[in-house]
Amino acid sequence: MTQYMTAEDLFAHVQKMPSKERIKFFSLVAINAFQDTEYTHEQVFGHLRNAHFSAQEAAEFLEISIPTLRRYVHAGRLKPASILGRSQLFSSTDLKLLKQQLSKQ
Repeated sequence: MTQYMTAEDLFAHVQKMPSKERIKFFSLVAINAFQDTEYTHEQVFGHLRNAHFSAQEAAEFLEISIPTLRRYVHAGRLKPASILGRSQLFSSTDLKLLKQQLSKQ
């Protein structure tokens, strides 16, 4: 039976390495860990398909200020998916559509 080193054991060994060896180790991990892996958009962002975002998150995603986001809502360019008290939540689908429209301007 093959026995593997646990993550905790590996971490303990890495902590004991001289700093130059740690740098080499993490460089090797960074270079090789995901070298042949190509992720699809769905694999990376699929879990956000039906997610809702706060005004701050929506503004960051759209790369606009909060006042501009509020103007878009007031003008009807973006509608909140739900409102909780004073907080508005926006659907990822609506945000993607608006971002596409903004990129074409």
